[in-house]
Amino acid sequence: MCEWLIDCIKKMNVKPVLSGGATEKEVRVSKRMTLALLGLALPLGFAGPAQAHHSFAMFDQKKIVTLVGTVSEFQWTNPHAFIEIDVPGGGKVVHWSIELNSPNNLKRQGWSRASLKTGDKISLRMNPLRDGKPGGLFLDLKKADGKLLDSGLPKDGKPVNVF
Repeated sequence: MCEWLIDCIKKMNVKPVLSGGATEKEVRVSKRMTLALLGLALPLGFAGPAQAHHSFAMFDQKKIVTLVGTVSEFQWTNPHAFIEIDVPGGGKVVHWSIELNSPNNLKRQGWSRASLKTGDKISLRMNPLRDGKPGGLFLDLKKADGKLLDSGLPKDGKPVNVF
């Protein structure tokens, strides 16, 4: 493209004004390097957002685990909301971090940022992390008042690839 532009300028008999006494060859090399660097940088600029969204392979979607505990925090954040829940058992309390869909999708399913509050007692079903850490992929929950909140995800062991 740079050579095409220079050829057009030559055909019009217009001499380009070169700053700093640079020759046409130096300008061409400089333009080529700039284009090459842009060609490398642009795809890298898109790589960050693409890598930010993860696979759901980290969750064992063939297992469903039920947790009964108390909400310690409900994070209404992008790209995914989270329920932080404290689950008593065996004389100690284990803190679990459960990943949900995005707030935008949850809103379409009837959720709001006020759907859960710190201190709410819930029974929650989820697909656990494969590595055994206390976390998982949210499926559904039942609040103490009987209200059900659902993820809209399959609960039959079929894998989820994207939200």
